[in-house]
Amino acid sequence: MYIPRTMDARSASHVLHQVAALLALHGEPDSVARPHAIAARKLAALDEAALATLLRDGELDTLGEAPLAVVRDLADTGDSALFERLREDTPEGLLEMLRVPGLGPTRIHRIHAGLDIDTLQELEAAARDGRLASLPRFGARAAAQVLNGIASLREQGSPVLYPHALAEAHRLLAHVRSHADVERAEISGALRRRGETIRELDIVAACRAFPARVAASFTRGPGVREVVGGGGRSVTIRYADGFLLSLHCVSEGDFPVALWRTTGSDTHVAEVRGRAAQLGMSIAGDTLRDDEGRAIPLVDEVAFYRALGLDWVAPELREGGGETARAAEHALPNLVRVADLRGVLHCHSHASDGETTIADLAAAAQERGWSYLGVSDHSQSAFYAGGMDRDGILRQHDEIDAINATLTGFRVLKGVEADILPCGRVDYDERTLDKFDYVIASVHSRMGMNERQMTDRVCKALDDPHVTILGHPTGRLLLTREPFAIDMDAVLAKAGAEGVAVELNADPHRLDLDWRLLPAARKHGAQVEIGPDAHAVHGLDNVEIGIGMARKGWLEASDILNAKPMDEVLAFAKRRRLAKPRPVVLSEANDLLPPVVLSEAKDLLFGAPDTNGPVGAA
Repeated sequence: MYIPRTMDARSASHVLHQVAALLALHGEPDSVARPHAIAARKLAALDEAALATLLRDGELDTLGEAPLAVVRDLADTGDSALFERLREDTPEGLLEMLRVPGLGPTRIHRIHAGLDIDTLQELEAAARDGRLASLPRFGARAAAQVLNGIASLREQGSPVLYPHALAEAHRLLAHVRSHADVERAEISGALRRRGETIRELDIVAACRAFPARVAASFTRGPGVREVVGGGGRSVTIRYADGFLLSLHCVSEGDFPVALWRTTGSDTHVAEVRGRAAQLGMSIAGDTLRDDEGRAIPLVDEVAFYRALGLDWVAPELREGGGETARAAEHALPNLVRVADLRGVLHCHSHASDGETTIADLAAAAQERGWSYLGVSDHSQSAFYAGGMDRDGILRQHDEIDAINATLTGFRVLKGVEADILPCGRVDYDERTLDKFDYVIASVHSRMGMNERQMTDRVCKALDDPHVTILGHPTGRLLLTREPFAIDMDAVLAKAGAEGVAVELNADPHRLDLDWRLLPAARKHGAQVEIGPDAHAVHGLDNVEIGIGMARKGWLEASDILNAKPMDEVLAFAKRRRLAKPRPVVLSEANDLLPPVVLSEAKDLLFGAPDTNGPVGAA
């Protein structure tokens, strides 16, 4: 779901359709949701007429009060506050479910309310194990329809999120390994490279004999719907649930090269083949041959790379981004590992929109071997997510103090995920922000700004010395929302210059910052924080996916803020506050300053008449 950049009648119609769906998804009665859908159809009939003109001429007065308010908001600002509130208050997985054919928002709401399910993976499991059928007004037939809809979605070539693909790949891997003639088998392809979304699963199997016969046996296995490609030693199978598997069966001696080849990417494979040619060697099928055409025996991938004079290249790096040349120079990075993390900083408790207590989060963090956990519930402007007011903050800090008094060798840190307001100000006043150990500043509203406006907005927020981390910097939601328009190179340069870390949000629906932008963060000297964005205890494990993305972005432990000890993280946050004062924003000045000094505040913000230009102007 997204709001188009330009706002005409057709685009407004699209937004109203989404508002109607979200209202139904949240369980609002038909009398609330339906008027938005009706208004959307009326606007669609007006084609691409400009909203401002239609409003001025009174042609939209019959839309109804609530839909008309959305349209006026779109015409005035290019955004819809209602849409953004609904969108931010909706679990990402429910939006993913909307893509399933035949599964509408009202049914999704009943599933979510009845089974506490909020991911497509959980929905599929519930449809299989009978929980969905047991819901009132569902039954076995409805559960079967849901499974068929999910399968249909996959058959359309739609990608799935990394963790869902990984779970299915492990199930299929166990099936392949159970074959009597399979010596060993491993996952390869884009999943092994840790792609954020996956269209097809790849598995390589080393067979004791007759690889083609083994491959053929899987085409007649349980759950197979059709064989859609290949033949001989490699087959591509579509299963009844829509998943697509490319199975590559080889001899034991060919396994190392086959694992490398099928892991890819195409660009990396081509580069390594070119390296072999430069050395007078060749890769024929899944065999590496020397300059006289003799097969070179290999025990594993490490031996394969070594035979070509290369260091082993981690699968995450095999994207054709210069890794082959670096491997030849023995200059590959020492990539960050899960074990390098000392703690996490982006977690939500039930004080805002989380599902668990601070004490439970802290205990789970200790079990994972970390020495600190930061609680970063939403700020007051995020009312749709239960954002905390000042009294709520004080209560939470008392709670954290009480928990810390019971702990040894572990500490809960007082953080917040504060909204970056449309004017660029960070939510809360200075005295309130001073109470936190660190601040994550994130955009959750007005995402339809153009690139210049959004870039200016975020860069102004980075001027605030309370800001420690820029949260999910592009606002993307994989499969459901495109990144908002923003000049990320300018933002990363600003973050590096100001000493602000940028987040790699490890929620599998976000994975934001995109791994392709991580080298730029490193180039500009910006630290990266890997945040689980955990809303429950199991969400802490998102960091494993985040580590995979960090590795794809060539990052080492020294690049990661929360791979540092707690004292260094606190010093990182404190350094900026000591170095510079918080900038004053006019709206804040009006609230805080008496009238006799407002003129001075305006001079500070916009420049006195004898200055060379405005300072801090919006």
